[in-house]
Amino acid sequence: MIHFVVHEPGDVVGVVVVEGVKAGDDLIGWVMENDATLNFKSASDIPIGHKISLKDLTVGDTVIKYGVDIGKVVAPIKKGEHLHVQNVKTKRW
Repeated sequence: MIHFVVHEPGDVVGVVVVEGVKAGDDLIGWVMENDATLNFKSASDIPIGHKISLKDLTVGDTVIKYGVDIGKVVAPIKKGEHLHVQNVKTKRW
C-alpha cells in the first residue's frame, strides 16, 4: 500500500494519500518520476492531503514539492514529521 507520493527525487516532502496516518506508523512512499519507493516511520499524525518531510529540515531551508520552491522552514522539522503552517511559510510575504 502506498501512503504518500513524491513527484521528483529532489523533493523534500511527500503528500499523504491515505486517511489515518499516525505517529509511529511504517509508511511506504512512491516517487513518481523514477518509480522508486521510500520506507520510513511517520513522526507525526498527518491528515490526508498534507505534507510529510522526507528528511530533517532546519530553519531557513527551502521546501521543494513537485520540483518547485513552495516556501521556507520556520521551525525545525524531522524526517517523517507533518509540514504545515506551524513550520513552513511562503517566501512571498
